[in-house]
Amino acid sequence: MTIESFRSVGSILLEPIVNVFHTHRVTANAVTVLSLIFALLSGICYYFSMGSSVTLFLALALAFLNALLDGADGLLARKAGIASRYGDFLDHVIDRYSDVLIFGGACLGGYVDATAGMMILTGVLLASYLGTQAQAVGVGRVYGGIMGRADRMAILIMASSLNIVYQPRLGLWGFSYSVLGWALIIIGVASHITALQRIWHTRKMLLEKEV
Repeated sequence: MTIESFRSVGSILLEPIVNVFHTHRVTANAVTVLSLIFALLSGICYYFSMGSSVTLFLALALAFLNALLDGADGLLARKAGIASRYGDFLDHVIDRYSDVLIFGGACLGGYVDATAGMMILTGVLLASYLGTQAQAVGVGRVYGGIMGRADRMAILIMASSLNIVYQPRLGLWGFSYSVLGWALIIIGVASHITALQRIWHTRKMLLEKEV
């Protein structure tokens, strides 16, 4: 967990955007749904971005907007005094769909092969699932681990930016991927490690409760 540690700083940076939404009476759930639309468009752009710097730029810009709104919806709900369990549930559901759309688009876009793509998507989804499953069994929401959602979105956006200016494939250990391809591999591996970390943490907390 890295970027997650700076949640309070992110809240301060997002405050102007949250204030605009609040002033115009935009609901938190509407912002959540809007983030899904940006994720869909980003995934489509990633799918068609191979060999097109313009399309890749659009993909990363839309992914950035998705991440921005994902951080703003909860803050908006609390500011408006309408934070609810349903809103939290909807936010998590939309986040998972967004992950599939954005990372699925990038994986299917040719930046990695099918096997790597499956590894990446399962890692991303399992890491997030285990965070909420811990809450379901009474441990509380688990944000720990080396690769949270904010981390993987930041890596994706930065790698996409680098891929625009440097497109050659890089060979390592018999594999050859672009900068974005290797970033996706790193996200996948780190997400699986995060899943294991969350399993271990949840196990530890449950065993302590049973003592």
